Amino acid sequence: METAAAIQPTTKLWNGGKSPFNVSYGKLMMWYFLMSDAFTFGAFLISYGTIRFSQNVWADPNHVFNAFPLTGHTNLPLAFVSLMTFILILSSVTMVLAVHEGHNMNRKGVEKWLVFTILGGLAFLGCQAWEWTHLITGDHAVLVNGTLQHWGTTVSHNPWGPEVNYNGAEVASPGPIAFGGYFFGITGFHGFHVFSGVVINGIMLVKTRLGHFDQRGHYEMIEKAGLYWHFVDLVWVFVFLCFYLI
Repeated sequence: METAAAIQPTTKLWNGGKSPFNVSYGKLMMWYFLMSDAFTFGAFLISYGTIRFSQNVWADPNHVFNAFPLTGHTNLPLAFVSLMTFILILSSVTMVLAVHEGHNMNRKGVEKWLVFTILGGLAFLGCQAWEWTHLITGDHAVLVNGTLQHWGTTVSHNPWGPEVNYNGAEVASPGPIAFGGYFFGITGFHGFHVFSGVVINGIMLVKTRLGHFDQRGHYEMIEKAGLYWHFVDLVWVFVFLCFYLI
């Protein structure tokens, strides 16, 4: 009996009190949130893809997204959205640098790179606002039931259908109405995430300047904000692929 008692472990694996993951509770919950958010974006994009490939015709991104600010009617396919993508990726780099400075307990460094990240997010949102405005207020001739009308791209009007002959000129016919709803819905949902990330990073910047994280002895909150920001950047890659490349 004494031998049996001696070989019993002093602690049991299932007693609790120790995380089964090598991360803090806050990081784990952030990963859970991002996973659920990924399912939401995935559902939207799968739905878009289903409708997109069930149609015989669809808006050609080389024609829809060929404008660039201050260049008039110059045909620059995908140039502006490429700039938007570059800005967002660059902001992800500055977020990495902010997290790195947090690991080194360098408050000034965290502040500097958070400011650059926030500016990148605001620049992206400004670009998206210009793109939306350009599409909605666009003036495209569309032949509707034998009558020539002028449309912009909205959730109820798609001027990017097949071209037809009208009085000797080639004009567009209405395209699938689902294009506008999916484009503005999904890019708007992503834009809301970017806006939320800017607000979160702004709060982190204020807390950093007030010395809250120095008082705690760590900058884990910057890491959690960084996880969210990188997720937003990653989602944009799939949005870019679905709407602007395919």
